[in-house]
Amino acid sequence: MLVAANPLIQIVPGLMIWTIVSFAITLWVLKRYAFAPIQKLIDDRRDRIRRAVEEADSARDEARRLLEEHRKLIADAKGEAEMILAEARKVGTAQQERMRAETEEDRQRRLDETRRQIEQATAQALGEIRREVASLSLLAAEKITKKSLTDADQRRLIDEALAEIDFSQLEASRS
Repeated sequence: MLVAANPLIQIVPGLMIWTIVSFAITLWVLKRYAFAPIQKLIDDRRDRIRRAVEEADSARDEARRLLEEHRKLIADAKGEAEMILAEARKVGTAQQERMRAETEEDRQRRLDETRRQIEQATAQALGEIRREVASLSLLAAEKITKKSLTDADQRRLIDEALAEIDFSQLEASRS
């Protein structure tokens, strides 16, 4: 046998057997009472991490779905807003046209009323002119004849004078 100089590196068969037995007992105790709970803790932690990752994936998928739904709702709202604006424009244009038509009708009605009033005033003025011409004709006839005429004579002279006067020029200027 080789003799080693250092006692720590010498091979002693009895010590080797007891070291192996002690190691096997320690390994069995550790495996039974330490490694199993540690492995269980590691497995539990691995399961929790896996579940957290799955939940994160699920949450990410849900967030994507919600984002798409939100985008769709925004697009729908924009479309609805555009429809409302188009409808409002159409209603505004219709009201503007209605107001324009009502204003035109009112203007035409007032114009017709003014024409009617002018025609009425012209007819009244022509009647007054006829009465004035008749009375001036009577005065002229009295002065020419130097006598008073009877009512029947006055009527006859008025009718003759009116028949001789040309009112068509006055009526033509009125039109």
